Amino acid sequence: MKKLAHLDCNGAARMVDVSPKPVAQRWALAEAWLRLRPETLEEILQQGLPKGDVLAVARVAGIQAAKRCAELIPLCHPLPLDQVVLEFAAAPEGLRIRAECRTAARTGVEMEALAAVSVAALTVYDMCKSVDRGMAIREVRLLSKEGGRSGSWQREEAP
Repeated sequence: MKKLAHLDCNGAARMVDVSPKPVAQRWALAEAWLRLRPETLEEILQQGLPKGDVLAVARVAGIQAAKRCAELIPLCHPLPLDQVVLEFAAAPEGLRIRAECRTAARTGVEMEALAAVSVAALTVYDMCKSVDRGMAIREVRLLSKEGGRSGSWQREEAP
């Protein structure tokens, strides 16, 4: 079994020392799905909800979450993000949220991308809960990443 990097020899949590690693270009893509009623999705797309432009607010919330990831995840390294892009797509299954993050750093941006889609989905939920309490956030997952010692990785079922 592989040794967990976030545990010291006594099993206590620790922040991994990345200082020996070289700075490298890093990139990650994550997604989340929000299941909701078709009527709710239509209201979001038509900007017909009382709280305003749901996707614009969710986009800013996702970017903010990526930028503050190290404050939310205790052992996550603070990273200088070069780019955070959030995209929303309507589908028969609901609303797909994707986040792409880029940096030049000693560690990857997977957590930032995952935080971005999670908080964006929570923001949509918050802004729409008065009309659809049955929404469900599902399938928060990393789709692919590039850079660093471990190289590239892609989820097999990703398009």
